[in-house]
Amino acid sequence: MKINTSVSVVIRVLLWILMLFGGAWYSIVKDIANPYFHTISFHILTAIFGAFIIFLAFRASANGGRELTKGRIGDIPRLETNRLVTTGIYNCMRHPMLFGLTLLPLGWALLLGSPTFITEVAPFEMIFIIVMVIFFEEREVKGKFGEAYRDYANDVPMVSFDWGCLKRLFG
Repeated sequence: MKINTSVSVVIRVLLWILMLFGGAWYSIVKDIANPYFHTISFHILTAIFGAFIIFLAFRASANGGRELTKGRIGDIPRLETNRLVTTGIYNCMRHPMLFGLTLLPLGWALLLGSPTFITEVAPFEMIFIIVMVIFFEEREVKGKFGEAYRDYANDVPMVSFDWGCLKRLFG
């Protein structure tokens, strides 16, 4: 089976899988002796919050992805663009999908009810995602779109916590 996408995207997807499942495995092994890990009320509470955060993460990804498809012209690999998208949610933040997906490790950790994942691993993974965006994604799009992206980056923040923008992202 041939995957019609770039190596960069495949590497990022594999990193996501490794982080989410590797972090879960590590945390659960470490939490076996933790009394919270064996408390049903803790699991119910964290699962409710976790499911909600995962819902928001996928909602942001879907909303950003729908708008991002406007950047695909011609026969190009999946998850790639060849035109800079600055409309819709992209006119108030540059990385709406990645912003939403940054919530995924925390949602997954809460859903699993792993204290170690919630307090140690998920925050580390969230910071790692932000660093990847800053150092790799930003460099990649600057190289692809040049001056147009630099101008866009001067006007639009990477992420925005403006209520109207967040409503559009998660709405």
